[in-house]
Amino acid sequence: MGTTQLDTVPEPKYWHLKTVLTDALDSEFAVGEILPNERELAARFGVARATLRQALEQLELEGRLQRRRGVGTTVAPPRVGVAVGDTEHSWPGGSGPDSWLAVDCATEAPPVAVARLLDLGEGEPVHTVRRTRCTHSQPVAAELLYVPQGNVPGLAAVDAPTGAARARAVLRELQRLELDGHDQAVELGSARAEDAKQLDRLPGSPVLVVTTRYFAEGRTAAVSVATYRADTCRLTFGDPSLPLLAS
Repeated sequence: MGTTQLDTVPEPKYWHLKTVLTDALDSEFAVGEILPNERELAARFGVARATLRQALEQLELEGRLQRRRGVGTTVAPPRVGVAVGDTEHSWPGGSGPDSWLAVDCATEAPPVAVARLLDLGEGEPVHTVRRTRCTHSQPVAAELLYVPQGNVPGLAAVDAPTGAARARAVLRELQRLELDGHDQAVELGSARAEDAKQLDRLPGSPVLVVTTRYFAEGRTAAVSVATYRADTCRLTFGDPSLPLLAS
């Protein structure tokens, strides 16, 4: 990689530098390799160190670089492929491989947007199940699953007042309904304080928010809002057994 002057580039210098650095990461550096220090990189590209830092910060947000205190800036491993859709619709917590861990359950009013999806009145309480998901021993997602109380009437007879046991009981009772199907939407968001703590990220870090509506008996029976780390996750949909096209 030779010296590249960016003075004549019309777009922001740091953004063009990010593109150049991305090409270098793909062709010249191995996963885990430590990058040259900021002074060397700034001199190589003929930019101010402030511009270089902006480019490095953007690459870190995109999951291409990792900064570790006492080590330096290293090339991050590829994003972890996380399946969020499959060919068979199933309730959350159903049978089969499931890397989700039930953490807690509370009865509370859902956010207004969720209440609308569930066709509930504002302030009407629901069972809110919190789960976390790990892949390769790494936390990748935190989920809030909202279940109207009327959809799990048998829960009153279950002796699990709080905590993970209560969460698992809600999931078991939900599976008594005949699932018609589900739909999903994905959008970019910012990590809330509680989710950031679960995912070992700073509040406000970029995340991918997957909202899933589960349908049963002609209505929305439950809504899941799952927050995935945007820096380490690559979401996949469809049949996970089929090979992905090379990007």
